[in-house]
Parts: sequence; C-alpha cells; structure tokens
Amino acid sequence: MLVYEVNLHVKDEAADAFSAWLREHIREMLAIDGFERAVRHRVETDRPGARTWCVHYYVTDRAHLNAYFERHAAAMRADGLRRFGGKFTADRRILDEVEAFKQRSGKSDGSPT
Repeated sequence: MLVYEVNLHVKDEAADAFSAWLREHIREMLAIDGFERAVRHRVETDRPGARTWCVHYYVTDRAHLNAYFERHAAAMRADGLRRFGGKFTADRRILDEVEAFKQRSGKSDGSPT
C-alpha cells in the first residue's frame, strides 16, 4: 500500500468553495481503480491569508498509481486549475511504508510491529 499525499495551500478568499469542491474531487479519485480510501487533514500552519489541507490517498500498489498518472492525473489536475487557478498551489509526494510501530502494553518500546 502506498500513500499518495497532496498538500493544498488555498487563499482564504477561495477556501470555502475549494473545500466543497475538494470533497467531490476526492470522491472522483476514489472511483479510480486502486485508490482504496482517502483521509483529508487540516494542516495547522502560520501561512497568513491561506488555508492548508493535506490529503492522503491510499493506493494498492505502484502499478495502480502509475496508471493514475498516465490516464487520469492531467484531467483531474486541470479541473482544479480551471476552477481555482491562481488561488491555490499543490505539492505532492509518494510515501512507501518501510516500517510501522505501535504501542504495546501501555508502553512504547520502539519495536516494529
């Protein structure tokens, strides 16, 4: 499982409309093969005049993510630019889990799960 992370920095003047659009955009992304689920986070930041959201898309594997980039990414990105061009920026990264840790017996020992 990969996490495809998209960070969106949106000017305050467009933030409410962008947030409403983003909910629908996420639903469209989840209709793409291999996209299992998504989590939208509000990012606490000291950027004046803007709001920031981070979306984590959980994708089954690199082949599905590559298929998204090849077949869907340009159109999905163009929709946001057409509606909100100049009012937001986006940066993206791919997270590939290496190791997970969890707390055991009420104490965190730092051991992998």
